[in-house]
Amino acid sequence: MVEVNFTDQSLADIENIAKFIASNSEKYAKIQVQRFFERIEILETTPMLGRIVPEINDKTIRELVMGNYRIIYKIVSELRVDILTIHSSYMLLSNSPILKK
Repeated sequence: MVEVNFTDQSLADIENIAKFIASNSEKYAKIQVQRFFERIEILETTPMLGRIVPEINDKTIRELVMGNYRIIYKIVSELRVDILTIHSSYMLLSNSPILKK
């Protein structure tokens, strides 16, 4: 079983998305957050499931697409995956803080 680690950036992303959705509906904000965590759970057993992020082209940086969001993660080792960011597919990934590191 792989350990899934959330970076500070990924948790901030989830919080910001939830706040944005909550401005219209707290109910749907909670549902969306729950969907993120449920989708990410699959990485515990199949970390190679996601596709390689085309903008980065590094086999350890992958993504799960979920609706209008890209869950971008890094395979750190056989035992650990880091969730780097939850990114809106409406925005350019080049604007993301993960690419500035």
